[in-house]
Amino acid sequence: MEPQREDRLNQLLELVNSDLLTGVSIRSMDPHEPVEILRLPQPWNKLGTGNYAAVLGHPEYMEYAVKVYAPGRPGIEEEGEVYRRLGQHPSFSECYAAGAGYLLLKRLQGTTFYDCIQRGIPIPVQAIADIDQALAYARTCGLSPHDVHAKNVMLQNGHGLIVDVSDFLKTEDCGMWEDFKQAYERLYRPIASRWVFPVPRFVLEGVRRGYRLWRRRKS
Repeated sequence: MEPQREDRLNQLLELVNSDLLTGVSIRSMDPHEPVEILRLPQPWNKLGTGNYAAVLGHPEYMEYAVKVYAPGRPGIEEEGEVYRRLGQHPSFSECYAAGAGYLLLKRLQGTTFYDCIQRGIPIPVQAIADIDQALAYARTCGLSPHDVHAKNVMLQNGHGLIVDVSDFLKTEDCGMWEDFKQAYERLYRPIASRWVFPVPRFVLEGVRRGYRLWRRRKS
């Protein structure tokens, strides 16, 4: 690692331990719903939330993201192991450091597929192919891609990225990405080839909750 980069990492780690972790408050009420950030010290900002953790950023360290797990939620050791196996790959983040309840990651810049649909940003076929290739690579690393859906994949300059790998050590089958691709081919592409329009958030949230119920009944 370059000395300058190592210095920045060490400086950020000091901020994480002295400022962020002492001032942030995250709550998880439902393992199937995003966590809530009750308190966040300035100048940290929210980059995203998942069902177990929040992803936070600092304006002076735009190339990094800190994933902080909610108290009582498992998975941080498993996620660290996933990143160890993945190593360096253009479609995934990297883990630079791990501490008590947090991971320090390479920040991926882009727009989630969920937000693309909400804002009317076209999702190209190339991005779908990139995700497929990245998942195939993960399987060669002995991983089992899980929980890959519109909020966990991202569009960056026409290419697809995977932003959440926390469940890649699970062994049960997960068809979420295949379900998304079917919806993309049967619904999204026929419409988007003619007209791309913003979809209100309440509509997307209704679809998300309905899909979750459908999967529960199906399983």
